[in-house]
Amino acid sequence: MSGFRVKERRLVFQRVTKTSQHCCVPLCANSSKYNSSISFHSFPKDMSVRAEWIVRVRREDFTPSKTSRVCSRHFQKGDFVNNPGKLRKLKKGAIPTLFSWNDFQIPAPRASVWERRPRPDSPPPPVHDINSEEEMELDTLAPDHDYCITPTTAMVADQLAEENDTLRQKVKELELHIEALQLRSCFGLKRFAGSDEDIRFYTRFHSYDHLMAFWRLIEPATSRMIRVTSVAREASASVAEKTTANRSTKLLPIDELFLFLNYLSTGCTQRELGHRFNIHRTTASRIITTWANFLYCVLGAICIWMTPEAITANLPPEFNDYADTQVIVDCTELRCQTPPSLVLQSEVYSHYKSHCTFKAMIGMAPHGPLTFVSALYGGSISDRELFRLSGIIPLLCPDMAVMVDKGFRVENLVPGKLHRPAFRSNNNQMAAQDVLETQSIARLRVHVERLIRRVKENKLFDTVIPLSISGSINQLFTVACILSNYQNGPLVKDWREH
Repeated sequence: MSGFRVKERRLVFQRVTKTSQHCCVPLCANSSKYNSSISFHSFPKDMSVRAEWIVRVRREDFTPSKTSRVCSRHFQKGDFVNNPGKLRKLKKGAIPTLFSWNDFQIPAPRASVWERRPRPDSPPPPVHDINSEEEMELDTLAPDHDYCITPTTAMVADQLAEENDTLRQKVKELELHIEALQLRSCFGLKRFAGSDEDIRFYTRFHSYDHLMAFWRLIEPATSRMIRVTSVAREASASVAEKTTANRSTKLLPIDELFLFLNYLSTGCTQRELGHRFNIHRTTASRIITTWANFLYCVLGAICIWMTPEAITANLPPEFNDYADTQVIVDCTELRCQTPPSLVLQSEVYSHYKSHCTFKAMIGMAPHGPLTFVSALYGGSISDRELFRLSGIIPLLCPDMAVMVDKGFRVENLVPGKLHRPAFRSNNNQMAAQDVLETQSIARLRVHVERLIRRVKENKLFDTVIPLSISGSINQLFTVACILSNYQNGPLVKDWREH
Protein backbone atom coordinates (compact mmCIF):
# COMPACT_ATOMS: atom_id res chain seq x y z
CA MET A 1 0.00 0.00 0.00
CA SER A 2 2.96 2.30 0.48
CA GLY A 3 3.69 2.31 -3.29
CA PHE A 4 0.28 3.67 -4.21
CA ARG A 5 -0.96 7.20 -3.78
CA VAL A 6 -4.27 7.24 -1.99
CA LYS A 7 -6.63 10.01 -3.09
CA GLU A 8 -8.09 12.12 -0.36
CA ARG A 9 -11.80 11.52 0.08
CA ARG A 10 -14.00 14.54 0.29
CA LEU A 11 -17.71 15.11 0.59
CA VAL A 12 -19.71 16.05 -2.49
CA PHE A 13 -20.49 19.55 -1.28
CA GLN A 14 -16.86 20.35 -0.42
CA ARG A 15 -15.02 22.36 -3.04
CA VAL A 16 -11.24 22.50 -3.53
CA THR A 17 -10.24 25.89 -4.89
CA LYS A 18 -6.86 27.10 -5.93
CA THR A 19 -6.21 30.63 -4.71
CA SER A 20 -4.04 32.96 -6.81
CA GLN A 21 -0.98 34.70 -5.36
CA HIS A 22 -0.42 38.48 -5.57
CA CYS A 23 2.62 40.67 -5.20
CA CYS A 24 2.57 42.84 -2.07
CA VAL A 25 4.83 45.55 -3.53
CA PRO A 26 3.04 48.87 -4.02
CA LEU A 27 2.13 49.78 -7.64
CA CYS A 28 2.72 46.15 -8.71
CA ALA A 29 -0.34 44.33 -10.02
CA ASN A 30 1.27 40.98 -10.86
CA SER A 31 -0.80 37.91 -10.05
CA SER A 32 -0.20 34.20 -10.51
CA LYS A 33 -3.61 33.89 -12.09
CA TYR A 34 -2.57 35.73 -15.26
CA ASN A 35 1.29 35.39 -15.23
CA SER A 36 2.47 31.81 -15.43
CA SER A 37 6.07 32.87 -16.12
CA ILE A 38 6.42 34.82 -12.85
CA SER A 39 7.26 33.21 -9.55
CA PHE A 40 6.20 34.50 -6.13
CA HIS A 41 8.41 34.26 -3.06
CA SER A 42 7.53 34.52 0.60
CA PHE A 43 9.44 36.65 3.10
CA PRO A 44 12.59 34.94 4.49
CA LYS A 45 12.77 33.63 8.05
CA ASP A 46 16.11 35.34 8.72
CA MET A 47 15.10 38.41 10.71
CA SER A 48 17.82 40.68 9.33
CA VAL A 49 17.09 39.78 5.71
CA ARG A 50 13.35 39.93 6.44
CA ALA A 51 13.76 43.45 7.86
CA GLU A 52 15.68 44.47 4.73
CA TRP A 53 12.86 43.16 2.55
CA ILE A 54 10.31 45.18 4.54
CA VAL A 55 12.40 48.34 4.12
CA ARG A 56 12.81 47.79 0.37
CA VAL A 57 9.09 47.14 -0.16
CA ARG A 58 8.21 50.58 1.28
CA ARG A 59 4.78 49.86 2.74
CA GLU A 60 3.64 51.86 5.77
CA ASP A 61 2.68 49.90 8.86
CA PHE A 62 3.23 46.64 7.01
CA THR A 63 3.78 43.33 8.77
CA PRO A 64 4.18 40.41 6.33
CA SER A 65 2.05 37.35 6.87
CA LYS A 66 2.35 33.77 5.69
CA THR A 67 0.58 34.65 2.43
CA SER A 68 2.58 37.81 1.66
CA ARG A 69 4.59 37.39 -1.54
CA VAL A 70 7.08 39.34 -3.67
CA CYS A 71 7.13 38.51 -7.38
CA SER A 72 10.33 37.60 -9.30
CA ARG A 73 10.23 40.87 -11.30
CA HIS A 74 11.75 42.71 -8.34
CA PHE A 75 14.93 40.53 -8.20
CA GLN A 76 18.10 40.47 -10.31
CA LYS A 77 18.77 37.47 -12.54
CA GLY A 78 21.73 36.50 -10.38
CA ASP A 79 19.51 36.27 -7.28
CA PHE A 80 18.01 32.96 -8.42
CA VAL A 81 19.44 29.45 -8.12
CA ASN A 82 20.09 27.84 -11.52
CA ASN A 83 17.90 24.69 -11.44
CA PRO A 84 16.53 24.00 -14.95
CA GLY A 85 13.20 22.22 -14.97
CA LYS A 86 12.55 22.82 -11.27
CA LEU A 87 10.83 25.47 -9.19
CA ARG A 88 12.56 28.82 -9.19
CA LYS A 89 14.27 29.51 -5.85
CA LEU A 90 16.09 32.53 -4.44
CA LYS A 91 19.60 32.42 -3.20
CA LYS A 92 20.11 32.78 0.50
CA GLY A 93 20.25 36.45 1.45
CA ALA A 94 18.79 37.72 -1.86
CA ILE A 95 17.10 41.12 -1.54
CA PRO A 96 14.58 42.72 -3.96
CA THR A 97 16.04 45.79 -5.62
CA LEU A 98 13.96 46.44 -8.78
CA PHE A 99 10.99 48.76 -8.10
CA SER A 100 9.03 51.42 -9.95
CA TRP A 101 10.48 54.19 -7.79
CA ASN A 102 14.08 53.39 -8.88
CA ASP A 103 13.18 53.62 -12.63
CA PHE A 104 12.77 49.89 -13.11
CA GLN A 105 10.72 49.11 -16.24
CA ILE A 106 8.76 45.88 -16.61
CA PRO A 107 9.93 44.11 -19.79
CA ALA A 108 7.49 44.22 -22.68
CA PRO A 109 5.47 41.05 -23.19
CA ARG A 110 6.51 38.61 -25.86
CA ALA A 111 5.05 39.22 -29.33
CA SER A 112 2.25 36.94 -30.48
CA VAL A 113 2.68 34.25 -33.11
CA TRP A 114 0.78 36.35 -35.63
CA GLU A 115 3.19 39.24 -35.12
CA ARG A 116 6.31 37.03 -35.20
CA ARG A 117 5.35 35.23 -38.43
CA PRO A 118 6.85 36.88 -41.59
CA ARG A 119 4.53 37.78 -44.51
CA PRO A 120 5.08 38.94 -48.09
CA ASP A 121 4.44 42.56 -48.89
CA SER A 122 0.98 43.34 -50.28
CA PRO A 123 0.98 44.49 -53.95
CA PRO A 124 0.37 48.20 -54.61
CA PRO A 125 -3.20 49.18 -55.62
CA PRO A 126 -3.72 49.46 -59.39
CA VAL A 127 -3.93 52.92 -60.94
CA HIS A 128 -6.85 53.52 -63.34
CA ASP A 129 -8.05 56.40 -65.37
CA ILE A 130 -11.06 58.27 -63.98
CA ASN A 131 -13.15 57.72 -67.11
CA SER A 132 -12.30 54.04 -67.23
CA GLU A 133 -13.17 53.73 -63.57
CA GLU A 134 -16.69 55.13 -64.20
CA GLU A 135 -17.21 52.71 -67.09
CA MET A 136 -15.98 49.78 -65.05
CA GLU A 137 -18.23 50.79 -62.16
CA LEU A 138 -21.30 50.74 -64.40
CA ASP A 139 -20.27 47.43 -65.93
CA THR A 140 -19.47 45.70 -62.66
CA LEU A 141 -22.25 47.07 -60.49
CA ALA A 142 -25.07 46.27 -62.88
CA PRO A 143 -25.07 42.49 -62.35
CA ASP A 144 -24.59 42.66 -58.56
CA HIS A 145 -26.94 45.58 -57.82
CA ASP A 146 -29.56 45.13 -60.46
CA TYR A 147 -32.35 46.15 -58.06
CA CYS A 148 -30.94 49.66 -57.79
CA ILE A 149 -30.81 50.54 -61.43
CA THR A 150 -33.44 48.38 -63.16
CA PRO A 151 -36.97 49.75 -63.84
CA THR A 152 -38.54 47.08 -61.56
CA THR A 153 -37.50 49.04 -58.45
CA ALA A 154 -40.69 51.11 -58.44
CA MET A 155 -42.85 47.99 -58.83
CA VAL A 156 -41.16 46.31 -55.86
CA ALA A 157 -41.58 49.44 -53.77
CA ASP A 158 -45.29 49.60 -54.66
CA GLN A 159 -45.73 45.94 -53.74
CA LEU A 160 -44.02 46.49 -50.39
CA ALA A 161 -46.22 49.53 -49.72
CA GLU A 162 -49.36 47.54 -50.52
CA GLU A 163 -48.23 44.72 -48.24
CA ASN A 164 -47.54 47.21 -45.44
CA ASP A 165 -50.99 48.76 -45.86
CA THR A 166 -52.58 45.31 -45.77
CA LEU A 167 -50.66 44.37 -42.63
CA ARG A 168 -51.61 47.65 -40.94
CA GLN A 169 -55.27 47.00 -41.76
CA LYS A 170 -55.03 43.50 -40.31
CA VAL A 171 -53.41 44.89 -37.15
CA LYS A 172 -56.28 47.37 -36.73
CA GLU A 173 -58.84 44.59 -37.23
CA LEU A 174 -57.08 42.40 -34.67
CA GLU A 175 -56.96 45.28 -32.18
CA LEU A 176 -60.72 45.83 -32.59
CA HIS A 177 -61.28 42.10 -32.20
CA ILE A 178 -59.22 42.05 -29.00
CA GLU A 179 -61.20 45.01 -27.63
CA ALA A 180 -64.46 43.20 -28.43
CA LEU A 181 -63.24 40.05 -26.70
CA GLN A 182 -62.15 42.02 -23.64
CA LEU A 183 -65.53 43.77 -23.58
CA ARG A 184 -67.36 40.44 -23.79
CA SER A 185 -65.28 38.97 -20.98
CA CYS A 186 -66.17 41.93 -18.74
CA PHE A 187 -69.80 41.77 -17.55
CA GLY A 188 -70.50 45.46 -17.14
CA LEU A 189 -72.83 48.18 -18.37
CA LYS A 190 -70.46 49.12 -21.22
CA ARG A 191 -70.90 45.67 -22.73
CA PHE A 192 -74.67 46.14 -23.19
CA ALA A 193 -74.68 49.87 -23.97
CA GLY A 194 -75.57 49.25 -27.62
CA SER A 195 -78.58 46.99 -26.99
CA ASP A 196 -81.72 48.48 -25.46
CA GLU A 197 -83.25 45.00 -25.34
CA ASP A 198 -80.45 43.77 -23.07
CA ILE A 199 -80.75 46.93 -20.95
CA ARG A 200 -84.47 46.24 -20.45
CA PHE A 201 -83.75 42.64 -19.50
CA TYR A 202 -80.98 43.36 -16.98
CA THR A 203 -82.16 46.69 -15.53
CA ARG A 204 -85.89 47.09 -16.43
CA PHE A 205 -85.08 50.56 -17.77
CA HIS A 206 -86.70 51.28 -21.13
CA SER A 207 -83.40 52.11 -22.86
CA TYR A 208 -79.76 52.91 -22.25
CA ASP A 209 -80.51 56.66 -22.50
CA HIS A 210 -83.16 56.37 -19.77
CA LEU A 211 -80.68 54.55 -17.54
CA MET A 212 -77.97 57.16 -18.09
CA ALA A 213 -80.46 59.96 -17.37
CA PHE A 214 -81.27 58.30 -14.04
CA TRP A 215 -77.55 57.85 -13.34
CA ARG A 216 -76.91 61.56 -13.88
CA LEU A 217 -79.56 62.31 -11.25
CA ILE A 218 -77.99 60.19 -8.50
CA GLU A 219 -74.30 60.41 -9.46
CA PRO A 220 -73.53 63.55 -7.38
CA ALA A 221 -74.77 61.76 -4.22
CA THR A 222 -72.56 58.68 -4.73
CA SER A 223 -69.54 60.52 -3.30
CA ARG A 224 -71.28 60.52 0.12
CA MET A 225 -72.30 56.87 -0.03
CA ILE A 226 -71.67 54.92 3.19
CA ARG A 227 -70.77 51.31 2.51
CA VAL A 228 -71.72 48.47 4.80
CA THR A 229 -68.04 47.58 5.26
CA SER A 230 -67.26 51.00 6.73
CA VAL A 231 -70.23 51.34 9.10
CA ALA A 232 -68.37 49.66 11.98
CA ARG A 233 -65.51 52.17 11.83
CA GLU A 234 -67.67 55.18 10.93
CA ALA A 235 -67.38 56.73 14.40
CA SER A 236 -63.58 56.57 14.62
CA ALA A 237 -62.59 57.17 10.99
CA SER A 238 -61.74 60.63 9.74
CA VAL A 239 -63.21 62.28 6.66
CA ALA A 240 -60.14 61.47 4.55
CA GLU A 241 -60.25 57.84 5.60
CA LYS A 242 -63.96 57.64 4.73
CA THR A 243 -63.31 59.11 1.28
CA THR A 244 -60.46 56.68 0.67
CA ALA A 245 -62.60 53.75 1.81
CA ASN A 246 -65.40 54.78 -0.52
CA ARG A 247 -63.04 54.95 -3.50
CA SER A 248 -61.35 51.60 -2.89
CA THR A 249 -63.92 49.47 -4.73
CA LYS A 250 -63.38 46.70 -7.25
CA LEU A 251 -66.10 47.94 -9.63
CA LEU A 252 -66.94 51.36 -10.98
CA PRO A 253 -69.94 53.00 -9.27
CA ILE A 254 -72.04 52.74 -12.43
CA ASP A 255 -71.18 49.04 -12.71
CA GLU A 256 -72.18 48.58 -9.07
CA LEU A 257 -75.56 50.15 -9.91
CA PHE A 258 -75.78 47.79 -12.89
CA LEU A 259 -75.07 44.84 -10.56
CA PHE A 260 -77.80 45.98 -8.15
CA LEU A 261 -80.37 46.40 -10.94
CA ASN A 262 -79.30 43.06 -12.36
CA TYR A 263 -79.96 41.46 -8.97
CA LEU A 264 -83.49 42.93 -8.84
CA SER A 265 -84.34 42.24 -12.45
CA THR A 266 -83.04 38.70 -12.94
CA GLY A 267 -83.30 37.44 -9.35
CA CYS A 268 -80.06 35.45 -9.76
CA THR A 269 -78.08 34.44 -6.69
CA GLN A 270 -75.24 36.46 -5.26
CA ARG A 271 -72.80 33.67 -6.12
CA GLU A 272 -73.83 33.87 -9.77
CA LEU A 273 -73.40 37.65 -9.73
CA GLY A 274 -69.92 37.15 -8.30
CA HIS A 275 -69.01 34.89 -11.21
CA ARG A 276 -70.48 37.33 -13.74
CA PHE A 277 -68.69 40.41 -12.42
CA ASN A 278 -65.51 38.52 -11.44
CA ILE A 279 -65.79 39.39 -7.75
CA HIS A 280 -66.29 37.39 -4.57
CA ARG A 281 -69.79 36.46 -3.44
CA THR A 282 -69.48 38.46 -0.21
CA THR A 283 -68.37 41.50 -2.21
CA ALA A 284 -71.49 41.21 -4.38
CA SER A 285 -73.63 40.90 -1.22
CA ARG A 286 -72.09 44.06 0.27
CA ILE A 287 -72.60 45.99 -2.96
CA ILE A 288 -76.28 44.99 -3.07
CA THR A 289 -76.86 45.96 0.56
CA THR A 290 -74.97 49.23 0.15
CA TRP A 291 -76.93 50.30 -2.92
CA ALA A 292 -80.25 49.19 -1.42
CA ASN A 293 -79.66 51.47 1.58
CA PHE A 294 -78.26 54.27 -0.60
CA LEU A 295 -81.18 54.34 -3.06
CA TYR A 296 -83.66 53.88 -0.22
CA CYS A 297 -82.36 57.13 1.33
CA VAL A 298 -81.87 59.07 -1.93
CA LEU A 299 -85.13 58.12 -3.62
CA GLY A 300 -87.03 58.12 -0.32
CA ALA A 301 -86.06 61.75 0.22
CA ILE A 302 -88.05 62.70 -2.91
CA CYS A 303 -91.72 63.32 -2.24
CA ILE A 304 -93.76 61.10 -4.56
CA TRP A 305 -97.13 62.03 -2.99
CA MET A 306 -98.91 64.40 -5.37
CA THR A 307 -101.11 67.37 -4.53
CA PRO A 308 -104.82 67.40 -5.54
CA GLU A 309 -104.05 70.15 -8.07
CA ALA A 310 -101.43 67.98 -9.79
CA ILE A 311 -103.84 65.02 -9.82
CA THR A 312 -106.59 67.12 -11.37
CA ALA A 313 -104.23 68.58 -14.00
CA ASN A 314 -103.23 65.10 -15.19
CA LEU A 315 -106.58 63.31 -14.70
CA PRO A 316 -107.39 60.92 -17.60
CA PRO A 317 -110.88 61.16 -19.19
CA GLU A 318 -111.76 57.70 -17.86
CA PHE A 319 -111.79 59.11 -14.33
CA ASN A 320 -114.22 61.97 -15.01
CA ASP A 321 -116.92 60.19 -13.01
CA TYR A 322 -114.48 59.81 -10.11
CA ALA A 323 -112.61 63.10 -10.45
CA ASP A 324 -112.10 63.41 -6.70
CA THR A 325 -109.94 60.23 -6.58
CA GLN A 326 -106.58 60.99 -5.01
CA VAL A 327 -105.08 57.51 -4.85
CA ILE A 328 -105.90 53.93 -5.82
CA VAL A 329 -104.54 51.44 -3.28
CA ASP A 330 -104.14 47.71 -3.26
CA CYS A 331 -102.09 45.11 -1.39
CA THR A 332 -99.55 42.65 -2.77
CA GLU A 333 -97.74 39.71 -1.21
CA LEU A 334 -94.23 38.30 -1.72
CA ARG A 335 -93.65 34.61 -1.06
CA CYS A 336 -90.86 34.06 1.46
CA GLN A 337 -88.96 31.13 2.87
CA THR A 338 -90.65 29.40 5.81
CA PRO A 339 -88.92 30.43 9.03
CA PRO A 340 -87.87 27.69 11.48
CA SER A 341 -89.68 29.30 14.42
CA LEU A 342 -93.38 28.45 14.83
CA VAL A 343 -94.08 31.91 16.21
CA LEU A 344 -92.61 33.54 13.11
CA GLN A 345 -94.50 31.11 10.90
CA SER A 346 -97.79 32.22 12.45
CA GLU A 347 -96.91 35.86 11.78
CA VAL A 348 -95.94 35.51 8.14
CA TYR A 349 -98.35 32.76 7.06
CA SER A 350 -101.00 33.99 4.61
CA HIS A 351 -104.28 32.09 4.38
CA TYR A 352 -104.99 33.83 1.08
CA LYS A 353 -101.76 32.53 -0.53
CA SER A 354 -101.47 29.39 1.66
CA HIS A 355 -97.79 30.22 2.09
CA CYS A 356 -95.50 32.39 4.20
CA THR A 357 -95.46 35.87 2.69
CA PHE A 358 -94.49 39.51 3.19
CA LYS A 359 -97.32 41.96 2.57
CA ALA A 360 -97.26 45.61 1.48
CA MET A 361 -99.69 48.25 0.23
CA ILE A 362 -99.12 50.29 -2.92
CA GLY A 363 -100.85 53.52 -3.93
CA MET A 364 -101.17 54.90 -7.45
CA ALA A 365 -102.35 58.20 -8.85
CA PRO A 366 -105.21 58.02 -11.39
CA HIS A 367 -102.86 58.80 -14.30
CA GLY A 368 -100.44 55.97 -13.48
CA PRO A 369 -97.40 56.95 -11.34
CA LEU A 370 -96.74 55.30 -8.00
CA THR A 371 -97.39 57.77 -5.19
CA PHE A 372 -97.29 55.60 -2.08
CA VAL A 373 -95.63 52.40 -0.87
CA SER A 374 -95.78 51.00 2.64
CA ALA A 375 -93.30 48.92 4.56
CA LEU A 376 -93.49 45.13 4.41
CA TYR A 377 -95.46 43.32 7.09
CA GLY A 378 -96.15 39.69 7.89
CA GLY A 379 -98.57 37.91 5.57
CA SER A 380 -101.08 37.30 8.38
CA ILE A 381 -102.02 40.99 8.60
CA SER A 382 -105.40 42.05 7.20
CA ASP A 383 -105.95 44.70 4.56
CA ARG A 384 -107.70 46.99 7.04
CA GLU A 385 -104.89 46.73 9.59
CA LEU A 386 -102.25 47.26 6.91
CA PHE A 387 -104.11 50.37 5.73
CA ARG A 388 -104.15 51.69 9.28
CA LEU A 389 -100.44 51.02 9.92
CA SER A 390 -99.14 52.06 6.50
CA GLY A 391 -99.06 55.79 7.25
CA ILE A 392 -101.32 56.89 4.40
CA ILE A 393 -104.13 58.20 6.63
CA PRO A 394 -102.29 61.41 7.70
CA LEU A 395 -101.77 62.24 3.99
CA LEU A 396 -105.51 62.21 3.22
CA CYS A 397 -107.88 65.17 3.50
CA PRO A 398 -111.71 65.29 3.56
CA ASP A 399 -111.81 66.41 -0.08
CA MET A 400 -109.68 63.43 -1.21
CA ALA A 401 -111.32 60.17 -2.28
CA VAL A 402 -109.65 56.76 -2.13
CA MET A 403 -110.42 53.90 -4.52
CA VAL A 404 -109.98 50.43 -2.97
CA ASP A 405 -110.95 46.79 -3.46
CA LYS A 406 -113.72 44.95 -1.62
CA GLY A 407 -111.38 43.67 1.10
CA PHE A 408 -110.65 47.15 2.43
CA ARG A 409 -113.24 47.78 5.18
CA VAL A 410 -111.82 51.22 5.97
CA GLU A 411 -114.93 53.42 5.97
CA ASN A 412 -114.25 54.81 9.43
CA LEU A 413 -110.49 55.27 8.73
CA VAL A 414 -110.67 57.43 5.59
CA PRO A 415 -111.47 61.10 6.30
CA GLY A 416 -112.98 61.59 2.82
CA LYS A 417 -114.98 59.59 0.32
CA LEU A 418 -114.31 55.92 -0.41
CA HIS A 419 -114.85 54.37 -3.87
CA ARG A 420 -115.29 50.63 -3.37
CA PRO A 421 -117.27 47.93 -5.22
CA ALA A 422 -120.65 47.19 -3.65
CA PHE A 423 -121.46 44.06 -1.61
CA ARG A 424 -124.51 41.86 -1.72
CA SER A 425 -126.49 41.98 1.50
CA ASN A 426 -128.66 39.13 2.90
CA ASN A 427 -128.03 37.04 -0.21
CA ASN A 428 -130.22 39.41 -2.21
CA GLN A 429 -129.51 40.20 -5.81
CA MET A 430 -127.30 43.27 -6.34
CA ALA A 431 -129.06 46.34 -7.66
CA ALA A 432 -128.48 47.35 -11.27
CA GLN A 433 -126.87 50.62 -10.23
CA ASP A 434 -124.49 48.78 -7.89
CA VAL A 435 -123.56 46.38 -10.69
CA LEU A 436 -122.70 49.26 -13.04
CA GLU A 437 -120.73 51.04 -10.34
CA THR A 438 -118.85 47.87 -9.48
CA GLN A 439 -117.93 47.32 -13.13
CA SER A 440 -116.86 50.92 -13.54
CA ILE A 441 -114.65 50.86 -10.42
CA ALA A 442 -113.18 47.48 -11.42
CA ARG A 443 -112.18 48.86 -14.85
CA LEU A 444 -110.36 51.76 -13.22
CA ARG A 445 -108.92 49.88 -10.26
CA VAL A 446 -107.29 47.30 -12.55
CA HIS A 447 -104.55 49.82 -13.34
CA VAL A 448 -103.05 49.43 -9.87
CA GLU A 449 -102.81 45.70 -10.60
CA ARG A 450 -100.83 46.53 -13.71
CA LEU A 451 -98.54 48.74 -11.65
CA ILE A 452 -97.96 45.90 -9.18
CA ARG A 453 -97.20 43.58 -12.09
CA ARG A 454 -94.54 46.03 -13.27
CA VAL A 455 -92.88 45.87 -9.87
CA LYS A 456 -93.05 42.08 -9.83
CA GLU A 457 -91.41 41.88 -13.24
CA ASN A 458 -88.29 42.07 -11.12
CA LYS A 459 -87.70 38.33 -10.77
CA LEU A 460 -86.40 38.77 -7.23
CA PHE A 461 -90.00 39.25 -6.03
CA ASP A 462 -91.44 36.61 -8.32
CA THR A 463 -89.59 33.81 -6.49
CA VAL A 464 -89.42 32.69 -2.87
CA ILE A 465 -87.55 35.34 -0.87
CA PRO A 466 -84.73 33.70 1.15
CA LEU A 467 -84.52 34.56 4.82
CA SER A 468 -80.86 35.54 4.34
CA ILE A 469 -81.96 38.87 2.80
CA SER A 470 -84.88 39.50 5.15
CA GLY A 471 -82.88 42.29 6.79
CA SER A 472 -82.81 44.32 3.57
CA ILE A 473 -85.95 43.09 1.77
CA ASN A 474 -87.91 46.16 2.86
CA GLN A 475 -85.35 48.50 1.25
CA LEU A 476 -85.15 46.32 -1.86
CA PHE A 477 -88.92 46.29 -2.36
CA THR A 478 -89.34 50.02 -1.72
CA VAL A 479 -86.53 50.90 -4.14
CA ALA A 480 -87.99 48.60 -6.80
CA CYS A 481 -91.40 50.28 -6.42
CA ILE A 482 -90.00 53.81 -6.70
CA LEU A 483 -87.76 52.83 -9.62
CA SER A 484 -90.87 51.86 -11.59
CA ASN A 485 -91.58 55.57 -12.00
CA TYR A 486 -88.18 56.01 -13.72
CA GLN A 487 -87.98 52.76 -15.66
CA ASN A 488 -91.29 52.69 -17.53
CA GLY A 489 -93.60 54.89 -19.52
CA PRO A 490 -97.31 55.50 -18.76
CA LEU A 491 -99.55 52.53 -18.03
CA VAL A 492 -101.85 53.39 -20.93
CA LYS A 493 -100.56 54.72 -24.26
CA ASP A 494 -103.40 57.24 -24.46
CA TRP A 495 -102.16 58.81 -21.21
CA ARG A 496 -98.79 59.90 -22.69
CA GLU A 497 -99.90 63.52 -23.08
CA HIS A 498 -101.23 63.52 -19.52
